[in-house]
Amino acid sequence: MFILGWIFFGALTGWVASKIVNRRGEGCMVNTALGLVGAVVGGFLFRALVPGFSYEYSGFFLSSFVAVIGAIIVLFLYHAATGSRTLR
Repeated sequence: MFILGWIFFGALTGWVASKIVNRRGEGCMVNTALGLVGAVVGGFLFRALVPGFSYEYSGFFLSSFVAVIGAIIVLFLYHAATGSRTLR
């Protein structure tokens, strides 16, 4: 059940980030992967910038915000690497 929660969280944050960046989703699998990688990147970034930051104590909304920020960064890197081409 824990894995399904992370997959749902990754899909949600990846979808939000792709809507913010290019107003069009990247597809279900790419959005999920983007959200999961973005959550990790956002966690590392916020732990480096905000002393004492932890997903365990921050709550759903702050965790979602951090994951979306990380996913946006990953999405910009994805578009830079692929030349803004989508998989569709």
